[in-house]
Amino acid sequence: MNEQKINFNTETESDKLDSPELKPIQRQSAGSTTIAPDVLLTIARLTTLDVPGVSCMSTVPAGVNRFFHRKYGEGVRIDITDDVVCVDLYIIMKNDINIREVSRQVQLNVARAISDIVGMTIGRVNVHVEDIDFPF
Repeated sequence: MNEQKINFNTETESDKLDSPELKPIQRQSAGSTTIAPDVLLTIARLTTLDVPGVSCMSTVPAGVNRFFHRKYGEGVRIDITDDVVCVDLYIIMKNDINIREVSRQVQLNVARAISDIVGMTIGRVNVHVEDIDFPF
């Protein structure tokens, strides 16, 4: 199964200088960093669960594409287009909370976490409230 991986060029501005006296004698390749989509799924899921008012993750609605792509995790769907990340979160909220406020906090926290940890641009973070967790 082919997984889409995200590659980053780690060449710095100092590597681009043309002056021979500033470049090292033996230049080594700067290399690249590859991030598996599962990393983004984990960041989004754990950040969501850390927000007060979120009870747990729900399941991603079933569909044919769900079985052929690895960009689905427990309650999280990730779409990466032109290095822009779009996230769909399927969550179950606790009772006696303001759904709008908790949803906004989830959006802010997930966007900030992916941007800070991975350095990718966030297109959108959609929150789908699938249920409310009422105690019996």
